[in-house]
Amino acid sequence: MDASYESEAVDIQAYESHGRWFQSLLQRAISLKNRTMHLVHWVFDPPHKSTLNGSTRKRIAYIKRGRWSYININIVKLLNENFPDYDVEPIDMVEDILRQNKTVIVANLFYVFQLYGRDILRGRRSIHGCFYRTPYIFNKIKQLVRNHIEGEPAQYAFTFQTQSLYDASVEGLPHFVYTDHTHLSNLYYPGFDRSQLYAHEWIDLERNIYRNALKTFIMSSHVKNSVVQHYACDSKRVTCVYAGCNIEFRPLLLDNDDYRNKRILFIGVDWERKGGPELVEAFKLLLKKIPDARLTIVGCSPDIRHPQIEVIGRVPISDINQHLIQASVLCLPTKIEPFGIVTIEAFIHKLPVVATRIGALPDLIVDGESGRLVAPDDIRGLADALIELLSDPEKCRSFGEHGYQIVKDNYSWQAVGARLKSEIGSTLWN
Repeated sequence: MDASYESEAVDIQAYESHGRWFQSLLQRAISLKNRTMHLVHWVFDPPHKSTLNGSTRKRIAYIKRGRWSYININIVKLLNENFPDYDVEPIDMVEDILRQNKTVIVANLFYVFQLYGRDILRGRRSIHGCFYRTPYIFNKIKQLVRNHIEGEPAQYAFTFQTQSLYDASVEGLPHFVYTDHTHLSNLYYPGFDRSQLYAHEWIDLERNIYRNALKTFIMSSHVKNSVVQHYACDSKRVTCVYAGCNIEFRPLLLDNDDYRNKRILFIGVDWERKGGPELVEAFKLLLKKIPDARLTIVGCSPDIRHPQIEVIGRVPISDINQHLIQASVLCLPTKIEPFGIVTIEAFIHKLPVVATRIGALPDLIVDGESGRLVAPDDIRGLADALIELLSDPEKCRSFGEHGYQIVKDNYSWQAVGARLKSEIGSTLWN
């Protein structure tokens, strides 16, 4: 055989490795294309414009983005109820601001890829996650909100925004912020990777959100601490008013065999962030002590095949109650949790909660009185806490009653509205 045609031995492993790398890259490219097309449709769908039917009363400009886990729907109601002398004008950041200025959305994509393109292509970030985290969109939103309101500023009593993604303050108008997070509050979470922080140029601008507000209203104490510690804001201008829940505040008759059916309930959309994989491992340990226990997963659809684990997937909010009343305990072993409204929903039905000792959860759960708190990723500790409760129905009942009282006193939207009315009133008119 001619030597020029002789070949070296083929490294099959190397080819397979390169093949897998190329396949992964191709899948990311397809995913990126799909997400980009989704964003294009989002940009060019027909916009919706809110109106106030020609009312001449003074307004509250309520700047929001979407439903925000249904919280924005409740905020509209409580602003109307607690400030009846004003008309509440909802201004949606997407529908009423950005979709009216489509070139801004398209231009911002350039800055998204300029700042985060490498991470997006590697699958470490998403376009949607980065969209509001560029200095360009931050400054443009402020300008566009100002343009929206400045035509008739005398018509507004004050502005009120939810979330910490933009600064909707307008010079000359009193401004208030209500949020469940700051970006730098992520630093409080033990497993948080600092490389996942967004661009420092954007974080520097985030500080303006709180400094330009007469008052910043927070859902939990750890986020209040972040506003003061990380963003150097005056603690007197930061107030914790908590939050309400998305279901009717009315305990239903439990269908859990008086806490004896040994059913654990997990509710969450983000399976990984909410600690779902760790719960499954803890559940396997638990079965050695309580072999007839069951686990129900609601809100997401992980690929799990186990005879005692039921995966329900996403359900309408109206169906959440039914799953809650059929459980003996709710488990939320989350790794990052700005608030945790599902905890409130469990307590409304006098259900005890086992959760991680992070974020807002220590505000909601009194360890040893209304539930159990464990360290994130502590699978053995999580299993032990669940075993403790499933083995003691009377303790479940006692914890559930205590949790209900905590929620009744602090975490109804009616209570939140009363606090906002008092705080805004004393700031504006005293």
